[in-house]
Amino acid sequence: MAGGRLSTHVLDTARGKPAEGIRITLYRISGQSHRKIAEAVTNHDGRTDSPLLVGDKMAEGSYELVFSAGDYLRTSGQVGEGVLFLDEIPIRFGIPDAGAHYHVPLLLSPFGYSTYRGS
Repeated sequence: MAGGRLSTHVLDTARGKPAEGIRITLYRISGQSHRKIAEAVTNHDGRTDSPLLVGDKMAEGSYELVFSAGDYLRTSGQVGEGVLFLDEIPIRFGIPDAGAHYHVPLLLSPFGYSTYRGS
């Protein structure tokens, strides 16, 4: 049954505020195949302007969100121009119920991150 949605947001834990301007790409995973199905950029509140998946676009399966954190960390002055400890951050997760709401936040700093299933 379709009708759920997938959302995300990014909080910059080093600066204590939402992370604006992070490009997020969503892939559907099937075996060794990654198929890009959505892309968004975080707004001033660290959120995307709309859900990444909603309604009939939701489907059970495996997914991967890739957060382009390196560009944000450089722009915000938290890291230099060299090789970064964190650049692109992939988070792979499953959607077992296409009718449910899945929220996958990213808590980010230049040297660490965490995630969880939010509400």
